[in-house]
Amino acid sequence: MASSKTVAVKSPRKLIEVALPLDLINAASSKEKSIRHGHPSTLHLWWARRPLAAARAVLFAQLVNDPGYERHLNRGVNKVEAAKERERLFKIIEDLVIWENSNNETILAAARAEIWKSWRETCELNRSHPDATTLFNPEKLPAFHDPFAGGGAIPLEAERLGLESYSSDLNPVAVTINKAMIEIPPRFAGLSPVGPLPEGEQQDLSQKYWPRASGLAEDVRRYGSWMKKEADKRIGHLYPTVQITAEIVANRPDLKPLIGQSLTVIAWLWARTVKSPNPAYSQVEVPLASTFILSSKAGKEVYVQPIIESGSYSFTVKVGKPPAGSSTGTKLSRGANFKCLMSNSPIEPAYIKSEGVAKRMNSKLMALVAEGPSGRVYLSPDAFQEGVAAQAAPAWKPETSLPDDPRNFWTLSYGLTTFGDLFTPRQLTALNTLSDLVGEAMEKCRRDGLAAGFSNSPI
Repeated sequence: MASSKTVAVKSPRKLIEVALPLDLINAASSKEKSIRHGHPSTLHLWWARRPLAAARAVLFAQLVNDPGYERHLNRGVNKVEAAKERERLFKIIEDLVIWENSNNETILAAARAEIWKSWRETCELNRSHPDATTLFNPEKLPAFHDPFAGGGAIPLEAERLGLESYSSDLNPVAVTINKAMIEIPPRFAGLSPVGPLPEGEQQDLSQKYWPRASGLAEDVRRYGSWMKKEADKRIGHLYPTVQITAEIVANRPDLKPLIGQSLTVIAWLWARTVKSPNPAYSQVEVPLASTFILSSKAGKEVYVQPIIESGSYSFTVKVGKPPAGSSTGTKLSRGANFKCLMSNSPIEPAYIKSEGVAKRMNSKLMALVAEGPSGRVYLSPDAFQEGVAAQAAPAWKPETSLPDDPRNFWTLSYGLTTFGDLFTPRQLTALNTLSDLVGEAMEKCRRDGLAAGFSNSPI
């Protein structure tokens, strides 16, 4: 029986094994936390996402050979020259980790060139290996595989550095993220968009080249614009703007610069309500609010103030330092322990749960949050906005039961037993509409793609 002999692979020491400009990498990683627009984390807030700067730097340092001399491989240079060469490689890393350079082709090309140079050196060292043809092809970089990719930072950066990247995960959400970031975009590299321009826009005839996946990104923008306009046609009446009138300014002088403007409402803040357990106010639905603070930023404090009169109450939004107790709203202590706004009588958890199970728990609008010229604008609620929300009538509501697992699902005790119970009618109407539009947009995209010459085969 013939014996097989294992041939050792000659593997040069990598840069990461010797030195790294950690301070530069740490600074870039720290700065990245504040990046919002264009960062993959905005796709989905993954709890253990690695900073792209760190992933990019570490991958580069793992793929590039250290310049130091290695006698057993007869490669590298002396200490003085090696130190100079490391400084040059560190400068590449320094440029590479800067967020603004993420898609700088000049800097990325320099990094890729170093990776190719090191790979070809490794291939040359192993040219006598019996499997050199398959394992050490100087014209093909090794592929990158990450079976537990999570938020996808590492495989994304591997792809950016020129490697063929494969990623997977046990979590289907992570798989979807990685498909969107890593698997699908390369298939559209250099291709023009196929979707029609949004109404009112003109084609830039000078743009004939769509680098990387910019054509795909443009199509996402175009079809997204179509979906937004269609959604506005179908349910826009359920999301009215708010007019800054003289009446509003009379109570809020800080809004005087905005008088006459129509602002887009970006949030409606509601409080769940139950009827007061105090017999004297048993017909009043009192709020279960854990806080009345809307903004706690120094110098820009905003809060909700309940106004009690004529045996009832209303909410108004105030600017300035909030009164004592605003931070806890009507909450008395941890858990579902509240107090009656009208009488200060305690509202115990058992009572709230019984009201919820009996389907007597309702909601009351506390405040509006609008988009102003220079940030958020907090406004008092009004009957019109509350009435519009009440008009929503979803065509479909999910009736699937929530898991009966008291450790993780606490809503069942409050009468919220199905997935549909977790949403307001207006939220369900919006979700139904957007679901329908996704399917319609897919069909439009398919037709436009076929018209542009794409294959009908699945991706």
